[in-house]
Amino acid sequence: MNERVVIFDTTLRDGEQSPGCSMSVAQKLRMARTLAAMGVDVIEAGFAAASPHDFDAVREVANTVDGPIICSLARCNDHDIPLAARALSSARRRRLHVFIATSPIHREHKLGMSRTEVLERAVAGVRMAREFCRDVEFSAEDAIRTEPDFLVDVMSAVIEAGATTINVPDTVGYTTPEEMGRIINHLKRHVRGIDKVVISAHCHDDLGMAVANSLAAVAAGARQVECTVNGIGERAGNCALEEVVMALRTRADLYGLDTGIDTRRLYPASRQLAAIIGGFVPANKAVVGDNAFAHEAGIHQHGMLANRETYEIMRPEDVGISRSTLVLGKHSGRHALAERVRELGFVLDDTEMEKLFVRFKDLADRKRQVFDADIEALVAGQPGDQGGPWKLLSMHTTSSLGEGQLPSAAVALEDAEGQIVREAATGDGPVDAALKAMARATGIDFELTSMRVRSVSEGEDAQGEAALQARINGNQWSGRGVDTDIVAACAQAFIEILNRASRSPDVVDSAAVAATGSPQPARAAAVN
Repeated sequence: MNERVVIFDTTLRDGEQSPGCSMSVAQKLRMARTLAAMGVDVIEAGFAAASPHDFDAVREVANTVDGPIICSLARCNDHDIPLAARALSSARRRRLHVFIATSPIHREHKLGMSRTEVLERAVAGVRMAREFCRDVEFSAEDAIRTEPDFLVDVMSAVIEAGATTINVPDTVGYTTPEEMGRIINHLKRHVRGIDKVVISAHCHDDLGMAVANSLAAVAAGARQVECTVNGIGERAGNCALEEVVMALRTRADLYGLDTGIDTRRLYPASRQLAAIIGGFVPANKAVVGDNAFAHEAGIHQHGMLANRETYEIMRPEDVGISRSTLVLGKHSGRHALAERVRELGFVLDDTEMEKLFVRFKDLADRKRQVFDADIEALVAGQPGDQGGPWKLLSMHTTSSLGEGQLPSAAVALEDAEGQIVREAATGDGPVDAALKAMARATGIDFELTSMRVRSVSEGEDAQGEAALQARINGNQWSGRGVDTDIVAACAQAFIEILNRASRSPDVVDSAAVAATGSPQPARAAAVN
């Protein structure tokens, strides 16, 4: 039996730090259940001390999700570590992940600390974490740009203090595969007690080498990879879970290593995350993109017809991409839908399935045939869990052509207290008018920075999927909507953006600030 590589998923922590990728607690719980069903070994559920929202998310995942180790990040100080431990207290299996920056540039410009002070803080942090939890991971932030001798000293000291996993982060995506291999080998030769702990790699993708660098670390002896679904994360993102897992599986002849991942759940997890954060998976995305198993060139098609292995090194069904021709319709029952959802790799409880069936019937009344892609869109984009105050009750739009005609929209929104706010606006088109009317109703100023639409399935009655990004108070927010009416899909995406922004303490009504001298939530000002 091959040796195992631990898959440490940080989608809910580092992944969420990506601009526009914030998730509500309910959305994090949905994603955590998906990760657990996939067989992820460790779920880093958040940075408990970062905000009350993060604390609540870590606590709820710890309360709810069984199977994987549930982890929280914490700085090496006496504020973060007890908070993280409290958030994790109900988890059956838990890990405290403590970190401090070790590179010269971070020590001087961020911490204002000497080598000695950083080492002492690292040791104290690990010792404190061990008081709460036996499973303690230590990360040397910006390890790649840290002096090799100092990195050895730090890692030796934290192992002696009780760390069970030591992580080597390429925090800024600076390293190369060859260099990463050398660093891991250097640590293996010189760090005291390293044979008693797990070596981990956490690589960012700024130079496009996060997966390659992670695999180089594994080849050199690392046995944990920190990654995210779809590779989301700070700046250019993290090592993509689906890519590193399939690389280890496809090239087992080279690495001789296994993971515990059920690879048939990779594609559903990818689509669910994209829906939750309000975006699309790029068509050319490795492993899970729409074009990953598409063959257009004639010579490729000829080879595929002769033998799939001529141009496919993986089978689509191995990553959860279904090639079923089963089509559902308005006469299909709960059992048929539940079976199809299960075959597509999604995990739903009875309550979620009941809600899905209602939405499925509504869609089937508007579409002659419901395809797998339609079901994926329904499952991945379950509404009502955005965690924000606004609900779009109704919308009426008009389009126009010709001089002197203005597209318009009228909307009715309901706030968290059940009050209904009605507004209308004109715009450059029905989508623009609808967004402006919704912004007026909520009192939130916005700048639309991106709008992408696509057909979910085929046919003239196909659902349209809209992914919008907007800038609000200097922050980027994303939203996604699906409907047979593309204008309605855009409106659903925008209400998700407004709800995400409304959860942020940064979003305030400048008019209320000017009037009262203190910040007021934009939602409250709009209702008043």
